[in-house]
Amino acid sequence: MNILIRLAKIIDTGSKHHNTVKDVFIQNGVIAKIGSNLKPTGKYTEVKLKGLQLSLGWVDMNSYFADPGFEHKETIESGCKAAAAGGFTHVCAMPNTMPIMHNKSMVEYMLSKAKDNIVNLLPVGAVTQKCEGKELAELYDMFHAGAVAFSDGGNPSLNAGLLERALDYIKAFDGILLVHPEDKSIAKHGVMHEGIFSTKLGLPAMPAFAETLAVARDLFVLDYTQSRLHFLDISLKKSLELIKNAKKKNGKLTVSVNAYNLLFTDEAVGSYNTQFKLNPPLRLSEDIAAMVKAIQEGTVDTITSQHQPHEEDCKKLEFDKADFGMIGLETSFAVANTALNNKVDTETLVKLFSTNARKILKLEENSINEGNRADLTLFSTDTKWTFTEKDIFSQSKNTPFIGKQFVGKPLGIVNNNQVFLSSELQ
Repeated sequence: MNILIRLAKIIDTGSKHHNTVKDVFIQNGVIAKIGSNLKPTGKYTEVKLKGLQLSLGWVDMNSYFADPGFEHKETIESGCKAAAAGGFTHVCAMPNTMPIMHNKSMVEYMLSKAKDNIVNLLPVGAVTQKCEGKELAELYDMFHAGAVAFSDGGNPSLNAGLLERALDYIKAFDGILLVHPEDKSIAKHGVMHEGIFSTKLGLPAMPAFAETLAVARDLFVLDYTQSRLHFLDISLKKSLELIKNAKKKNGKLTVSVNAYNLLFTDEAVGSYNTQFKLNPPLRLSEDIAAMVKAIQEGTVDTITSQHQPHEEDCKKLEFDKADFGMIGLETSFAVANTALNNKVDTETLVKLFSTNARKILKLEENSINEGNRADLTLFSTDTKWTFTEKDIFSQSKNTPFIGKQFVGKPLGIVNNNQVFLSSELQ
């Protein structure tokens, strides 16, 4: 596969071409030449678009692929297509499959199923057997089989003692836990943020302190173990305040927020639209402002998609009976860029979508320099476009964004000697 990318602004602090507009020629999956007015010989595909930007491939740390066991929602193949369309060259697959990814053989199955794909699938092994929060899973074996991290996904099932044991155990191989902070004894059967709108709508509510209480507890355990912990799904001002203070003492603590939490408040649930039934739920405008500030200050390390595919029957129900979640891989960058437009620079966005996650997960070091493997995302922060059903590559269609106008768009990826291009570049 040979491809010539014309006049792309390179955004990569590890590249000597950072912040410059260059031609990039990729030959057999390797960056062969970077320069101006390149004229390669032989056959190649040329890509050119006004305002084109180029970074190291993006990494999503929070996706649910549902394969094996729930292939009617998503398969590994369709999930990887959705990731490619969203600009991701790497995607973490959560362990909440059937059977649960809690042993070496399941990790090997996931890697085998995704072999030779343009997108690198990164298995996240379960912390506990069957994600039940009772006994630790085969963490060491899964790590050596290729698991990049450990999580029980959206199941906040770890009690303090089990969390302490898990954090202590993974220190032996410098592993990392990804946790969804939520105290289920507080959240109970809540389906949206507790506030004015939950009262008006008469819906069971999730008190905000269900998240902050879990964050505070986990921070105490982390301080005791001095291990590595990553908070997924942070959505509250108070949680971010706790995390900011903790980060001053512990350099092993990292955190992500979901793109959708940056754009909508709980008011969006007003029409009982089940596409907005999410966990964490949509919060208040003050929480969005706090997340933006935390991103600007560097407290937030990554933005994730929390891609959760569901078939129509799981969403076309009464609000309290519908499943939580939306698909997010195709839209997460556009959502985040729209929400953060003129609030952060492009270099910060690339850190949030690529370089920080690469460091957290200890992925292969790379940069946009000659001789290096081509693992790239092509994008534009200025493109204005409308998301339609034709832009969905996931097997499921559960999203509130159809018909939504965005600023900023992923335009393609180059990885594993393969290329995926959006319609604008074809």
